[in-house]
Amino acid sequence: MTQQFEDLRTVASIVNGVETMEGEGFLVRRPFPTHALSEFDPFLLLDEMGPKDYSPGQAKGAPDHPHRGFETVTYMLTGRMEHKDSQGHQGQLRPGDVQWMTAGAGVVHSEMPEREFAREGGRLHGFQLWVNLPRRDKLMTPRYQEIPAEKIPVAQSADGLVKVKVIAGESLGARALIETRTPIIYLHLTLEPGGHVVQPVPREYNAFAYVIDGAGLFGAREAVDGQMVMFAQDGDALEISVPEEAAEPLDVLLIAGLPLNEPVARYGPFVMNTREEIYQALEDYRSGRMGDIAF
Repeated sequence: MTQQFEDLRTVASIVNGVETMEGEGFLVRRPFPTHALSEFDPFLLLDEMGPKDYSPGQAKGAPDHPHRGFETVTYMLTGRMEHKDSQGHQGQLRPGDVQWMTAGAGVVHSEMPEREFAREGGRLHGFQLWVNLPRRDKLMTPRYQEIPAEKIPVAQSADGLVKVKVIAGESLGARALIETRTPIIYLHLTLEPGGHVVQPVPREYNAFAYVIDGAGLFGAREAVDGQMVMFAQDGDALEISVPEEAAEPLDVLLIAGLPLNEPVARYGPFVMNTREEIYQALEDYRSGRMGDIAF
């Protein structure tokens, strides 16, 4: 039986990603925040890292830096990264892996190319999403959820033309392993030519899609790689399709979440609710209360 929805969402706008430099000087493509779009509640940032081919010894990362008051979600497509933090945690991210870090009260961490990858070079491509935390969780104990590629639930449509990796939320009968503090849907969809999917999204959620590769139809609007599609809150599902005559598949992230509707005070790597809380975060970091990476 086909699930019926009251309304399909329309597209509110399509935004082009802006290229900028991060960390030690690596290039990212960022649809937000920009001068035109500061945030998309509950989301604070989306960066596409690469795709870039690095020569041996040239790969760059983000050395020691702090975070407080939100979550970072890192999803690797190709390449390998390693991370360390002031809580004594360390690990690696390989192709297809996801790391969901809840910074909470504060953590200092580094995100660098894995040593062998840095030495040998290769292609690096991935995404980092920042998710705001509600006021009640901003000072929670930091934690990590790391899901290797082989444990991320994967589903496909009955005709085999749509494949989805379910990082958060649920799609095509598959449910994610990640536990989120804010209700979130995070999907990586691949649609072959002729593919079509209708994804349920609660009407109250903000929702967007980011095209990784190819082109597709989002409702009646077309978007291509590097573009972010912002959906209006006028339906309980959204539709993505690829024409049968398309020359290549569509690779796209679909991300949605329940808005917090809380004040946002933001300064670099700190996101709180008031200016005074930002001052306190700066003081805590400068005084060493967030710790340091000593290994």
